[in-house]
Amino acid sequence: MATNPAGGPLQKSTQERESVVIRFAGDSGDGMQLTGTRFTSESVLAGNDVGTLPDFPAEIRAPTGTLYGVSAFQINFSNKNVYTPGDDLDALVCMNPAALKTNIADLKQNGILIVDPAEFSTANLRKAEYENSPLEDNSLDKYQVYQVEVTKMTTLALKDTGLPNRSVMRSRNFFALGVVSWLFNRPIEPTLEWIQQRFGKTPVVAEANTLAIKGGYNLGENTDMFASSYEIKPAEIDPGIYRNITGNSATALGFVIAAQKAGLPLFLGSYPITPASDVLHELAEYKNYNVYTFQAEDEIAGVGAALGAAFGGALAITTTSGPGMNLKGETMGLAATVELPMVITNIQRAGPSTGMPTKPEQTDLLQAIYGRHGESPLPVIAASTPADCFHAAFEAARIAMRYMTPVILLTDGFLANASEPWLLPSVDDLPSIPVEFRTDPQGFFPYLRDEETLARPWVKPGTPGLEHRIGGIEKDYLTGNISYAPANHEQMVRVRHQKVAKITQEMPPTQVKGPEQGKLLVLGWGSTYGAIAAAVEAAQAQGHAVAHAHLRYLNPLPADLGTVLGRYEKVLVPEMNMGQLLKLIRAEYLIDAVGLNKIQGRPFKVSEVATRIARMLED
Repeated sequence: MATNPAGGPLQKSTQERESVVIRFAGDSGDGMQLTGTRFTSESVLAGNDVGTLPDFPAEIRAPTGTLYGVSAFQINFSNKNVYTPGDDLDALVCMNPAALKTNIADLKQNGILIVDPAEFSTANLRKAEYENSPLEDNSLDKYQVYQVEVTKMTTLALKDTGLPNRSVMRSRNFFALGVVSWLFNRPIEPTLEWIQQRFGKTPVVAEANTLAIKGGYNLGENTDMFASSYEIKPAEIDPGIYRNITGNSATALGFVIAAQKAGLPLFLGSYPITPASDVLHELAEYKNYNVYTFQAEDEIAGVGAALGAAFGGALAITTTSGPGMNLKGETMGLAATVELPMVITNIQRAGPSTGMPTKPEQTDLLQAIYGRHGESPLPVIAASTPADCFHAAFEAARIAMRYMTPVILLTDGFLANASEPWLLPSVDDLPSIPVEFRTDPQGFFPYLRDEETLARPWVKPGTPGLEHRIGGIEKDYLTGNISYAPANHEQMVRVRHQKVAKITQEMPPTQVKGPEQGKLLVLGWGSTYGAIAAAVEAAQAQGHAVAHAHLRYLNPLPADLGTVLGRYEKVLVPEMNMGQLLKLIRAEYLIDAVGLNKIQGRPFKVSEVATRIARMLED
């Protein structure tokens, strides 16, 4: 144990905090995503509520040490409910000058800054566009700066492993994780177990990472570098079994459970694209649950294969992002006119074109609603949190099969990669998804419709006596035969609209959090949920008549939404776009709603929404 100058034991205090926002940042090869993920797991197991924000470059391996090659992972952990990954940082860990340059602006004054001085070489400073070392020019004086010799100490800790220097450097992230785990009283035992599971087949690597994380933890414990550590007590949460889950994992599980409830095989036809690829990766692990994954040669083949699977009687899905939705558009129109159940999942990213593939936006809403030629309406559903992706995917699949229609599910890159604790639902408590394939040829017509839903029969190919023709050319209202009759075309167009509109009959009442009427309603959709919820709660705590409504169903809109909007003097619509839901709301309900728009490839901060709420309350 370290000693103080008088020779006695080194005494360290522990400060209690309600919440902490920390970000790990380094080169794209420094393992920051892994470090952040492990720290998140430690925090969840410590009983805290958490919210995360992974942020990484689009390039698989950007040039080392450059500003555009920085990878970061942010965690907000608290003993209270967490809605977002946090606004400004309480602590920042930087593995090189580029990480410091791109992230320092988000650190609070007097915040904790941990840097590795060995990485602040002349060459690295030049890559990060620093004229002088920030460790020497007093530019960091307003922060608590800790120069932790991560590189040097990792090398010393691993000197007897026999690993080459390159492999030793790959363990630096675990040393940094050990330091920060001690600083915030995180349990490292779960990570030690994970290391053995992950690297057990290469014992020398497992040993190196174990030595590194223990070395970092012991550095914090047994030196006088840190005078105190910080404690964040467990949050009060509902009892049950929890797991930490990302939005993409939750989406995949939602589809698996929907297929199980329907008693159908699940087929995914997909082409890898950021940030949707992890749904494909996840579903590939569930082949024992009658799940089939097909990695197609392109986006068009992926959606075409999914449509073929729907024709064959499977729950069919396709996943994509950004440009992939453009390419799938024609087949989506075909799916709409042949009226087969399929879920098209668009995990939105910043555009247009390639745009910023690893950054989130909400810019595909109007495309989802209108982005096909002809009158081809499709239901559109949006998830609001990483865990909610499960329920949104399940509901999208349920609607698709009940109404015999393609459904578009919208998430985004923030939800896809962020994570939160998820209370595992009981499968028995989820809605049933009864599926009936037509087998009786008596009185059969391909477009004979159910009175309640207007859905046409679902018939497996090869069913005796039920052979029929489907295709992209307009069909007769009942027989499905090709028809160019003007009145028939209008009838088919109108009935497809009516079928989608009928979904409102199953929507629950619009949930409003806050007063049922008042000064201001903040209306959102998708991943803006967390920032809006936190900002509205803060305004309510100050005594303001502010409420929050968040939309899951975007087409058709809920039947009671107009009534809800009319109960408030003002309506604010925050979106990560130029105002797409805002346009729909203003056009549909003729109200003077106001938009709050952010198009930076970053989610809203709570403070940004809170500031606009305050301004609207003052006007």
